[in-house]
Amino acid sequence: MKKIFDESRNCWRVDKAARASVIVDAENYFRYLRQSMAKARHRIILLGWDFDARVEMHDTEQNLVGPLEIGRFVDWLVDKNPDLHIYILRWDTGAIKSMFRGRTLLTLIRWRFHPRIHLKLDRKHPVGAAQHQKVVVVDDDTAFCGGIDITDDRWDTRSHDEEQPCRTPPNNKDGGPWHDAAMAVQGPVAKNLSEFALARWSVAGGTKMVEAQDNDCWPHELKARFENVDVAISRTQPEYDDKPAITEIEKLYLDLIASAKRHIYAESQYFASRKIAIAIAKRLKEKNGPEIVIVNPVTSEGWLEPVVMDSKRARLVKALMDIDHENRLRIFHALNAAGSPIYIHAKLMIIDDRIIRVGSSNMNNRSLGFDTECDLALDAGEPGNPLVREQIANVRNDLLAEHLGTTVDRIEKMFGETDSLIETIQLCRSSGTTLRDYQLPDLNDAENFLAENDVLDPHSADDNFAGLSRKTGRVAEMIQRLRSTRS
Repeated sequence: MKKIFDESRNCWRVDKAARASVIVDAENYFRYLRQSMAKARHRIILLGWDFDARVEMHDTEQNLVGPLEIGRFVDWLVDKNPDLHIYILRWDTGAIKSMFRGRTLLTLIRWRFHPRIHLKLDRKHPVGAAQHQKVVVVDDDTAFCGGIDITDDRWDTRSHDEEQPCRTPPNNKDGGPWHDAAMAVQGPVAKNLSEFALARWSVAGGTKMVEAQDNDCWPHELKARFENVDVAISRTQPEYDDKPAITEIEKLYLDLIASAKRHIYAESQYFASRKIAIAIAKRLKEKNGPEIVIVNPVTSEGWLEPVVMDSKRARLVKALMDIDHENRLRIFHALNAAGSPIYIHAKLMIIDDRIIRVGSSNMNNRSLGFDTECDLALDAGEPGNPLVREQIANVRNDLLAEHLGTTVDRIEKMFGETDSLIETIQLCRSSGTTLRDYQLPDLNDAENFLAENDVLDPHSADDNFAGLSRKTGRVAEMIQRLRSTRS
């Protein structure tokens, strides 16, 4: 049996998960996170790109125990358990702005003097890089890893309704429909994630943590899709402080794309990596190669990111379309029932019915070499366990059913008849909740320049600053030109 995971190349550790499950969208994520954290006896570790203590973890299906607001929920957890310590590590640069959100500063000051709530800012990265991991470990028993930060503009239900009062964040500005994903694991692989989180906390300068003891912290309402399966942990860490770069995630992406036989299904916030595009191009050139379906947001968040990331996406997709003679590549956008775009923040890839990967990494340069990332991947093996394969296929079909506003049974029926993701999507599309085809935009000179240069989407610290002095003037000129055309 050919194994995809290689601890010397594309992953750090491979170990058993007694239980594992993919969690789709933040209402479900926050529900199961709360349930797990409420079971903690000794230690909870949270690693995040952002952390907003004001965020309310709503649940439209049940009455919750404990406060809705995450900051007060943390206080409630330590108040009811005098043995519990909570450790929060977040990216330092993003924290500067968020410290002044509402009551956040007062909460942070209060926590600063709490003996069992430990907050640390992660500064151990190159200038411009981000601590982008989203990992939570509860008592070394249960861990969560994926794309969901405990911050504003993340909460949503799987229906992604146009009007959703619970989606209104602390600033009272609805961020709109939002799609995301994470994976929960229990057992030895969770203990490995604990070791990983401890190491990052130590690198960031955190104090010694209390020991965690065996304790069942699996969310009591979360059904395990997978049991007793191998799960790999892959990382991106940039070169820093004389420590070599770690590019396991990049290698795993390339290995997964190369391994596909029939279908590749992916969801990503960005599609801007040349290396991933080249790997896809190789598969498109093959006769009878795999279908490749990628779900992206209509446009990236922010002002400058759409200029850079969306422009790079357009150039890469155009190049791939030119060689896609068998029409096996599709890029889609998700729309809700009202026709509004659903922001795709999930970072997920499913290969055939064999492999599923969920994590914090996007298909862009930063995630492959410059930011700090963590992904999990599960392999059913070849030929593998048929029950695991069935569940992996079910996750993919469940995601398509959500995006197409239909049932998993209908997706399974259509896919069974066509053996094609693209045909299944076309047959199940409707005028309501649906997937819309990506359309190539026209790019002006400024957008073309920024798309060609990786100053704003570096692959490494060297890429970020090599020749920066030569480019700074032109970059500033291009940005000014874009400002004038968009104002």
